Amino acid sequence: MRIAIDARLVTYQRGGIGQYILHLIEEFARLTEGRTDAEFTILRSRKERDPLAPRAPGFRDETLWTPPHNRFEQLALPIELARLRFDLLHSPDFIPPWRGRFRRLITVHDLTFLYYPQFLTAESHRHYNDQIDRAVRVADHISADSTNTKDDLVRLLNVPPDKVTVVLLAPNPIYRVMDEAACTPVLARLGLSQNFMLFTGTLEPRKNVRGLLTAYRELCDRRPSTPLLVLAGRRGWLYDEIFEQITKLKLADHVHFAENLPNEDLVALYNAARLFVLPSFYEGFGLPVLEAMACGTPVVCSNRGSLPEVAGDAALLINPDDLDGLADAMKRVMEDESLRAQMRERGFANAKRFSWEKAAKETLAIYRALLGE
Repeated sequence: MRIAIDARLVTYQRGGIGQYILHLIEEFARLTEGRTDAEFTILRSRKERDPLAPRAPGFRDETLWTPPHNRFEQLALPIELARLRFDLLHSPDFIPPWRGRFRRLITVHDLTFLYYPQFLTAESHRHYNDQIDRAVRVADHISADSTNTKDDLVRLLNVPPDKVTVVLLAPNPIYRVMDEAACTPVLARLGLSQNFMLFTGTLEPRKNVRGLLTAYRELCDRRPSTPLLVLAGRRGWLYDEIFEQITKLKLADHVHFAENLPNEDLVALYNAARLFVLPSFYEGFGLPVLEAMACGTPVVCSNRGSLPEVAGDAALLINPDDLDGLADAMKRVMEDESLRAQMRERGFANAKRFSWEKAAKETLAIYRALLGE
């Protein structure tokens, strides 16, 4: 079988969907080692400096000039793909090319843009909202990150249930327990010490960071010894409102921002944190929850989207609109040592339910089914 994987987004978004693409490619190389029944063409952006295809038989890179999310993508991409030979195109970023003589698998990570269109930029609204109906019709099959996302596809877009296969994601194996001494150099470089509260993710409205800041302000007022809040991530869209909120709530001395950290630094942050909190209005999966759990960090997260499915019984779930409840949950986890120990053990067990090897095997099974293998 000849598979093409659209990896252009990796150049523009190393986290999120980019990580999904890279982990699958890595596992595909390992799972197909020594076999000659599969060829993989990794479609990368012309701006990508590094090869994305593993140095393994059956894998090769092809450079494309058409950038992802470009308004002329549906015209230019099929022309570029016409010179290549493959039987199936996997589009991990929701939207496939409409034209082309190949089968189409798309991955739908979430439908945030349907629930909260006000949280999107005009460009993202055009790319996703204006094309998702046609995308799910044109696709031969759909991979969804969670049962919640599959249910959303069926309910909101009338996709037949048997057209969607749930393939759960997994944390990067780099996320693991580290001792305090190993974390110290990273913390020193970032100007931090142990036992802060941690949020990781893109600073954008969907993540409810402004709500987190309001709850954190309430907690500081109730409990003067409340530790520092660390926001680790990259700036998304409408992030200015977050910094305005910090100023308005007089939290400049209580909030530390760490931007675009490599995975190695994030491992140390998870390990050093006393609590991880993710109060998102919606998540298609929520990998940071599993990353924190794999590092032994107690988690408070939203009860929306796929987060209850991913967190299992290992996190304290809160309504993201109930900021008093969020403050109470954070306070409880920080102060109750018995609860912390219980959450730590449950978190380890929960994180082990997920693996990229399993995700890759299930995705390969979809490829084979679509190609009649």
